[in-house]
Amino acid sequence: MYTKEFEVRWNDIDANRHLANSAYINYMSHTRLSYMLENGFGQAKMVEFNIGPVVFYEHMYYFKEVFPGKPINVSLQLKGLSENGMYFSFLHNFYDHKGRNIARCEMMGGWIDLTKRKLRDLPEELLDNLGSLEKTEDFKVLTKEDTRKFNQVPMHL
Repeated sequence: MYTKEFEVRWNDIDANRHLANSAYINYMSHTRLSYMLENGFGQAKMVEFNIGPVVFYEHMYYFKEVFPGKPINVSLQLKGLSENGMYFSFLHNFYDHKGRNIARCEMMGGWIDLTKRKLRDLPEELLDNLGSLEKTEDFKVLTKEDTRKFNQVPMHL
């Protein structure tokens, strides 16, 4: 399982003096991009193919507070991937310095063409790299319908 260690910094703390919600999001993003960079899928490749990742949703579950003073680890596993790589889903688990699971997040996203600003397939080279990430036990091949499973649509003013 891919993991990344983080020091809980002063600016990661909220008014309740524990790890802020926004810090969890930042740690997950950093973990995903670190994995990609370490596996031939960094910024240079994204520039070459003119693509960028977009997040559709992140569902967080908090189990225990996190305070400064001890590092935490964030894991990354592939929970789902469409055949063409357009859609992806990751599972992140947060662990304290003793290995206790303190939070979990399931997220889903996709890849966009940065010129057209439209979803697009992931180039084969990058699809192979992403597909090599350790998969969860409930890994699933994603379809467009999976991106709509929560029935959320815009409600304009």
